[in-house]
Amino acid sequence: MADHEIPEDYLDGYARILADASATGRRLTREELTSRRALGEQAAEAGLGLRALVNAHLAATRADWPRAAGSADTVLAAVQQAIDAFAEGYERAQRLAVRQEEAARREFIDDLLYGRSDLGRLAERAERFGLRFSHEHAVAVAQGPASYDEGDAVPRQVEQSLIARFGDRSTLLTTKDGRMLCIAPGDQDEILLHFAKQAYAATDGGRVAIGRPQPGPGGVVQSYEEALNTLDLADRMELDDPVLRAADLLVYPVLTRDRQAMADLVLSALGPLTTARGGPQPLLDTLTTYFNAGCVAAEAARRLSLSVRALTYRLERIHALTGANPADPGHRYMLQTAVIGARLLDWPAKAL
Repeated sequence: MADHEIPEDYLDGYARILADASATGRRLTREELTSRRALGEQAAEAGLGLRALVNAHLAATRADWPRAAGSADTVLAAVQQAIDAFAEGYERAQRLAVRQEEAARREFIDDLLYGRSDLGRLAERAERFGLRFSHEHAVAVAQGPASYDEGDAVPRQVEQSLIARFGDRSTLLTTKDGRMLCIAPGDQDEILLHFAKQAYAATDGGRVAIGRPQPGPGGVVQSYEEALNTLDLADRMELDDPVLRAADLLVYPVLTRDRQAMADLVLSALGPLTTARGGPQPLLDTLTTYFNAGCVAAEAARRLSLSVRALTYRLERIHALTGANPADPGHRYMLQTAVIGARLLDWPAKAL
């Protein structure tokens, strides 16, 4: 905005202040400073640029330079005081506006992710933050070794990288419970993948989970919860992948949908391992590694730092205790399902 476009209201009383200062050599009074601050606040609330406002004050200084006797230093000191007070009020109003915006953003995010606001009202507020619930959205959640807040360096670094790459694409980055979140349109998977890559690098090896695209504001909550559940699942199943998709792990929630049935399978198939010397955990770990190695004994032995003969002995011991042979395709599915169930239910650490 050019100088001449600044309304005269924001310069109200300025010429008189200069004239009085020149005539008396005094500094600005408390009332005059207060009036300058108030005008600065009003200018900020009106959306006027500070640079244009300062230029308008300087232009007014030239136009209204006092003709009465007085030193230039006295006038310039008054100019400095007046503009400084005006800028102080302007900056104070902007800080307040930023805090109010941050509070509104945080309230919206909390309402969105907890699903505790009227959906129609939530959709109206969402457009203010770049989300359009007429489209599907997916949520990616990044968890690192530290807890992150929105103003921290790591979230800012990730956000700057996304903005530099994609600009404004109806994407919302935020933090929740110490984790970083990216909410993006469901048909723009490249945004979530870039977020995952940047978050993994910025957190020095954290983990990212991506929920499935879902429609509407309730879909955001659902996708967010899927991503959280995927992170929890990754911990329990000791999954090593840095980026996990809920869509790729749907078999695990299915297996635990009937928790009692899964508990019965675990106890029936693996319960006899509790009678082994040293407890069930070594043999359970053997089964887990054996299945993860594609039932290739040599590879499983390498991963367990055992000889193939020692691994074979353990598998035979499992067969003897449970009656199920891990090397037999007919028994393998039951045992592998039971092993997955044991991890999901945290058995044998927790009683079933």
